[in-house]
Amino acid sequence: MILGAAEVKLSGTVWQLARRPGPDLAALLTGRPCRMAQTSAAHLALGLPHDADTGAEVARDHLARLFVTLRRAFDLPPLRPDPDGVLGPLARLPRTLSGLSDWLASPLPAAELGRAVARGFPRGRGRVRPLSWPTGGEIGAFENSPAGRQAGHPLLRAVEADQGRSPLWRYLGLLADLEAARSLPAAVRLPDGTAVVQAARGAYALRLGQAAGRVTSVLRVTPTDHQLAPGGALSTALATLPGDRPDLVARLVALHDPCIPVTVREAQHA
Repeated sequence: MILGAAEVKLSGTVWQLARRPGPDLAALLTGRPCRMAQTSAAHLALGLPHDADTGAEVARDHLARLFVTLRRAFDLPPLRPDPDGVLGPLARLPRTLSGLSDWLASPLPAAELGRAVARGFPRGRGRVRPLSWPTGGEIGAFENSPAGRQAGHPLLRAVEADQGRSPLWRYLGLLADLEAARSLPAAVRLPDGTAVVQAARGAYALRLGQAAGRVTSVLRVTPTDHQLAPGGALSTALATLPGDRPDLVARLVALHDPCIPVTVREAQHA
């Protein structure tokens, strides 16, 4: 199913995620000339020349989230995106829990947002069970996110050992991914023709069948497909939140950053 939108609503005392289908991508592309494909993944899947470096796009997206989108979600004033503010030598992530405590206490904008995340989600709230990183076009629940891509970072490993894959782990993973944006895994074309390209939200997989220069079939798997899958990261995290905190639901959705509209429906009172 191609996702078009999702809704988070309260069922009893538990927040649940309902997914809504979007346009049939295969129906839109089948029969079209292959030259219509514009993304690096589509070009790679078709064996065409492609832009192999998506790091600059990933960095721009992460900076916008860190200085604008997420700050608004946590009731902080947005700031002008400043690469030096998160990539400069004084702002780089520490590698240990003790170093993290000092970093969070600093006046850095990224640390200010980190404190807001930690305060908003006490231990246990918003935590996700460990999920694997996808290797290709797999369907289902995977940790396909910036934090999942950087799960081996020393600080992320330390935070996970201490408190699990919490919202703070997810936020710090975004910062670690920004630091690594210039050295992300290269785009690859798997033996079955599936192209895997590193995007801002995670790994994007696309396979296009073709005949006589026209698209005949489409398989697309995005980070949002993995995050919003049944038993996936977002639904698991939502189930840990109290039913009277729709504000935390909205902040958790912002941290997971799906690429489709997600609405939050509060309980209706008589």
